[in-house]
Amino acid sequence: MQDIHERLAARLSQRIDRRGFLRGSGLAVAVVAGALVMPALAFAQDAQPAPQDPPAKSDPPPADGDASKDKPEEDPFKVTKIDDDGKPYRLCPQCGYKMYKQDRTWTCENCGYSYDE
Repeated sequence: MQDIHERLAARLSQRIDRRGFLRGSGLAVAVVAGALVMPALAFAQDAQPAPQDPPAKSDPPPADGDASKDKPEEDPFKVTKIDDDGKPYRLCPQCGYKMYKQDRTWTCENCGYSYDE
């Protein structure tokens, strides 16, 4: 029985020496690194091709330059709306949730953003 153990130990020592161990470890590290890099490459976005046709203008500019000044664009965050309870609120420019007025200050319920009116 002792003879079998000695032959088995001799055979295993021949297969697993320092060089073989380091070669196997290096191979394992390379496989793990490749597995980490491959998903990143698979999900990388391709460059978007430039549009070939420039967009056509549908409306000519107004002949009177003052007509565009008569109608200033409203800021959607400055428009006051009424909620279900009848309280005035505005939309928060940070998170888009409801802001309620306390004295002169509009304060967001969600993120705490506030500004004075």
